[in-house]
Amino acid sequence: MSVTFVSLTRHYYRTMREISFRNDILPLKDKLYRLALRITLDTAEAEDVVQDTLIRVWDKRDEWPQFDSLEAYCLTIARNLAIDRSRKMDAQSTELTPEVREMPDAWTPHDRLEQDEQMSLIHTLVNELPEKQRVMVQLRDVEGKTYKEIANILQVTEEQVKVTLFRARQKIKQRYTEIEDYGL
Repeated sequence: MSVTFVSLTRHYYRTMREISFRNDILPLKDKLYRLALRITLDTAEAEDVVQDTLIRVWDKRDEWPQFDSLEAYCLTIARNLAIDRSRKMDAQSTELTPEVREMPDAWTPHDRLEQDEQMSLIHTLVNELPEKQRVMVQLRDVEGKTYKEIANILQVTEEQVKVTLFRARQKIKQRYTEIEDYGL
């Protein structure tokens, strides 16, 4: 299948299907929030980023059919806004609190405590990563984005995404092992 045919098919599909703010954009708000929170490390700022993102996307509603991925477009806007706000606030020193997780009922209180401690440590280690690595870990490991989608959102090559994620995971693994083995 040729690239031209695929592009034409995508364009035809988008023009045949009406894009709805309620059905296509609003369901993305949780992903936008998680990404903004990972960057800003502040819940109020992340909420503001999501709201600003939705306003900007709404203002560009005439251009929606032109986008290959409306989700990537929204995530890119949210990322850029979050970075801008983060730089203004110097939010790098604030910690991200671990999200509430469901745990099996069969776990003992000791198991739950150990799991909480491990997750808290992992959140701390992710928060210690440089911004670029932190965002890529969020997009790949939390949001489940493909390397190609991450490359499009962050405007880098897929190879850069793979290398950066590898290095980030190695850093997390190394620090986790040091802390678990030696209590550092």
